[in-house]
Amino acid sequence: MPEVWWRGSGREVRIYTYTGNAVDTYTGPAYAPASIYILRLKSNEQDTQVSAYLHEGPGPSGAFPELPSDPRVHTLGVGMTSVTLNWAPSSSVVIKDGHRPHHEYCVLVNHKHNYRNLCAAHEGIRKEIQSMQKRQRRDKQSKEIVWATLKDWWWRQPDALKDHESSTTDKFEDTGCVCRDIESVCTVSDLLPDTQYYFDVFIVDKVNGTSAAYTGTFTRTHEEARPAVTSLREGQVKWVTLTWDANSLQGDQFRFKPRGWQQNGLLTLHTCNGTSKVKVTVSSKGRTLTTQEVGHQLAQIWLQGAPSYLIQLQALDPGSSSTIPKGDSSKSKFCLKMQTSSAYHRRAVPVFPTTLQIKSFNKLRTCNSVTLAWMGTEERSLYCIYRRQIPLDSKHTSTDRCLDPESRPADERVLCKYFQELNPRRAVTTAVVSELEPGMLYVFDVYLMRRWGLPIKYHSKTVRTRSEC
Repeated sequence: MPEVWWRGSGREVRIYTYTGNAVDTYTGPAYAPASIYILRLKSNEQDTQVSAYLHEGPGPSGAFPELPSDPRVHTLGVGMTSVTLNWAPSSSVVIKDGHRPHHEYCVLVNHKHNYRNLCAAHEGIRKEIQSMQKRQRRDKQSKEIVWATLKDWWWRQPDALKDHESSTTDKFEDTGCVCRDIESVCTVSDLLPDTQYYFDVFIVDKVNGTSAAYTGTFTRTHEEARPAVTSLREGQVKWVTLTWDANSLQGDQFRFKPRGWQQNGLLTLHTCNGTSKVKVTVSSKGRTLTTQEVGHQLAQIWLQGAPSYLIQLQALDPGSSSTIPKGDSSKSKFCLKMQTSSAYHRRAVPVFPTTLQIKSFNKLRTCNSVTLAWMGTEERSLYCIYRRQIPLDSKHTSTDRCLDPESRPADERVLCKYFQELNPRRAVTTAVVSELEPGMLYVFDVYLMRRWGLPIKYHSKTVRTRSEC
């Protein structure tokens, strides 16, 4: 009541009160005895911003957008990095005479919680920006780095970093909507896998600077697909086809459990393409034990001290390799052969021969026999010789190094012999291959057959028998 000189001092009557953090509306008839109305606003926790609107007269003001009867936001689909939302359209979004309406939807996403109104969302984003800027000043980083961090988190509009001391309408347009459209569907992308996000939808009146909030929702993105882990059996020879993909760094994974209380094992592998390389990573219980690059040379990796080993194979960039198919430079396929076996009573990897060359003696070459020599090791091992006859004008004389001895025809095997020499410099053994045809061209292969690991193939040797003796 106003103060009147013949009635004394004025007095106050409380008509309505509200405590909360959402949008609240008071509607009622005019209080007849009063002519002055007082609106008091008090923040109980911390500094904040408040927007207040007054409308006089009967009926709705029309200043606020209208919400549908079902104001909930629904989740249509969830992926690893994207979420699709939809909601019931508002009757305020109406296209008249082909003109775009002055109402539109704004979708916000964050990690913390749902917002009850756009003002609160704007304030939350503003405070988060201030917090990021404080950390920026502490770390002496540039504004570009801060913006990159914000962009990777949730809002993607550069306007959100500007000063928000502008009109009410500008505030709504600077909140960083991930979707701003008149369609009641939105796909939010560039999200992180296995992360919970909160989604809010607001319908904004761009003319009056007002908004109405839908009932927000939250969901968790799917975790990244974990590659299948293949178990390797004892002594199993595994053929693996690897694909180098410029758009993916994921490789094949295998698991091996060695036998015996010593928990030792031997991993043997090499590629079957001359220019291809593979990155091999061996780990146990999340701890990386070794990482190696494997090429055309046979590689041995000693496994020791763990009950189980995780073996990851990743194809490396072949560069300008001729094995890349034309028209598809982003992908390249090649084969790799590997074997795992338990190494009982061993303390280290088996020894390789000092050289894999095969020598033939020209003076000992006859019309029906050839004498071959090669280097062995100080360990007692079995060596097998294979032969095959090829045309005299043949250009491809080398044998596929990934071809196992067991895969070759039985008639190509000439002989097998055991050999051991404790002095590595004198570890040379010879063999005479007879029953050959005069004047013919032969390819000879020697395999070192081992108890552990893949057989070691020596380099192929091409020899032509004498035509006349």
